[in-house]
Amino acid sequence: MSPLVGRLLLLVFLVSPLYGVEKVRNRGYRKDPDADKYGSCMQGPAGTTGRDGNPGANGIPGTPGIPGRDGLKGEKGECISEIFEEPWRPNYKQCAWNSLNYGIDLGKVADCTFTKLRSDSALRVLFSGSLRLKCKSACCQRWYFTFNGAECTGPLPIESIIYLDQGSPELNSTINIHRTSSVEGLCEGVKAGLVDVAVWVGTCADYPRGDASTGWNSVSRIIIEELPK
Repeated sequence: MSPLVGRLLLLVFLVSPLYGVEKVRNRGYRKDPDADKYGSCMQGPAGTTGRDGNPGANGIPGTPGIPGRDGLKGEKGECISEIFEEPWRPNYKQCAWNSLNYGIDLGKVADCTFTKLRSDSALRVLFSGSLRLKCKSACCQRWYFTFNGAECTGPLPIESIIYLDQGSPELNSTINIHRTSSVEGLCEGVKAGLVDVAVWVGTCADYPRGDASTGWNSVSRIIIEELPK
């Protein structure tokens, strides 16, 4: 045996026991999986939970959805025709006389022509003037309105009366009082168009007439106004 071979055999003989010891040590040692992660240092305790982060930016809007189906067909509606009325305009008239001094006992005293614009409106009429009545015995006189020659029927006549239960001994007695009075009211049912509004004097039912006078020494007037119902 050469000296070189002898040295190699001696080296193998010395190293073999050490390899067996190292292999035995490796069998009893369990490697920590986190050893490579943290190196050779031990892992410390967990830290405190951090604060919530800031809200993120809004995302990109999504694409529009698919249009829905058409709804059921509705029922057929009713056809209503609208009526547009013109705004109401004032319509009035006044007729006046200075010192009418009309001494008749029966008949028309004064009249005033008026143009009525609508058939569904009402007429307000007013007569203002001095009235007088005197007689020897009980008597009654009546002042009233007519519309185109007929008294109002919507709803009732427009009138005013003067009654004396004790007359003067003679018609030319000193009992001769003239008082400013009025005859006023509303009349419905008068058709549209030209209307002749008149004031008349006549007798009362079941009473004799006396000596009447209208509009003595003063202004007399008729006022007519059309009003909506």
